[in-house]
Amino acid sequence: MKKFEFWFIVGSQDLYGQGVLDTVDARAKEMAAELTKVLPYPVVYKVTAKTNREITETVKEANYCEECAGIITWCHTFSPSKMWINGLAALQKPYCHFATQYNVGIPNEEIDMDFMNLNQAAHGDREHGFIAARLRMPRKVIAGHWQDEAVHRRLGDWMKAAVGAAVSRGMKVMRFGDNMREVAVTEGDKVEVQIKLGWQVNTWAVGDLVKEMNTVTEAEIDALMAEYEKNYDIATDNIASIRYQAKEEIAIKRMMDREGCKAFSNTFQDLYGMEQLPGLASQHLMAQGYGYGGEGDWKVSAMTAVLKAMGEGGNGASAFMEDYTYHLVKGQEYSLGAHMLEVCPSLAADKPRIETHHLGIGMNEKDPARLVFEGKAGPAVVASLIDMGGRLRLIVQDIEAVKPIMPMPNLPVARVMWRAMPDLTTGLECWITAGGAHHTVLSYDVSAEMLRDWARMMDIEFVHISKDTTPEKLEEELLVKDLIWKLK
Repeated sequence: MKKFEFWFIVGSQDLYGQGVLDTVDARAKEMAAELTKVLPYPVVYKVTAKTNREITETVKEANYCEECAGIITWCHTFSPSKMWINGLAALQKPYCHFATQYNVGIPNEEIDMDFMNLNQAAHGDREHGFIAARLRMPRKVIAGHWQDEAVHRRLGDWMKAAVGAAVSRGMKVMRFGDNMREVAVTEGDKVEVQIKLGWQVNTWAVGDLVKEMNTVTEAEIDALMAEYEKNYDIATDNIASIRYQAKEEIAIKRMMDREGCKAFSNTFQDLYGMEQLPGLASQHLMAQGYGYGGEGDWKVSAMTAVLKAMGEGGNGASAFMEDYTYHLVKGQEYSLGAHMLEVCPSLAADKPRIETHHLGIGMNEKDPARLVFEGKAGPAVVASLIDMGGRLRLIVQDIEAVKPIMPMPNLPVARVMWRAMPDLTTGLECWITAGGAHHTVLSYDVSAEMLRDWARMMDIEFVHISKDTTPEKLEEELLVKDLIWKLK
């Protein structure tokens, strides 16, 4: 991960004299330093902007600074918004308008016209807000005192979404083989995706991966085996299978790192020259922050990497997921999510086990090793990016993950069980109505609001299925959005 930071640009003007400007400058420095202590990324105070030129030059600098993941603006005094037009019109980074003020309350004995001239954020921010609305700019507006914990949480979440946007724009996906044959939802317009999201999605032959695997040394495998033994419980005598997965992991990682890729996909229908579908290999790569998509699903692969980057510490609890089956007993309605082999251990409630079992799909010559575990309980989301033909739609559903209600001793895969919002059947009807895929990214760290912010930054459609969603309301929303996006 790059050392991302966010630039703090404070608005004022020359009308109030140098003393006021000096005070604004000192306070802005103080606020940036204090916010840096409590937010996930540094806040760098850049300028108290007083002219069109200052604003425009700062924005140009931000656009071409790789470390700058976004700008935060605030108007301490009245800042005439016409001088912001050129800069905001040129802005290419995520933008948060922080409507705050330095003081918490109104000081009854101290308030006079000097105090009023200095502390004008109440109407300075409204003037500033108008011009962004007039320019129809995508932005996040956060109001509240800069020392408030709830405000810190919202600013921090927006920062993480902006980092997701930065990671997205530099995303490269390595595809080993093509999509699973005849599957529709894993297809998509790669040119449009690169235009909108920045993703470069290209294919490498499985034979190239096999060639790379043949160069992996026993010493390299031994080192990775030691890492496996440290992080996971070995629950199989088939050590050869685990070592084969280590060889696959080392080769895949080498190829991705060499090409600058942060995500990959493969398919069980194309294992040319390989003994096993990468299971443990894919899982351990995801644990390191790489994205993965099964059956050639490059969209969910990249989204997994993006959500991981948006999560806690730049590699949060997010994973490739698939809805497999339902528990439809009245009063106990749950979804069971899993995949053949590849669910990231960042979701695990306890230490995962390495097991080997037969995989009755694909052309596996040997039984693949994989991590087996139960997912942890807690609030989460599942997200699906789909190509609607002419536009991209991000569908997000709120869920509540639970400890699985039964042990399922003969299910040899990682699994997560959850309650879908607003309930299983209504949520399912809404998901299908919106066109949600069977592959998703499940995340405990990334919220629906963060993904709404990310979709706004990337200029794509966003659909949220929550506890308040009904099929009727969703159908109306989708109809309106369909009309709006066709006009864009």
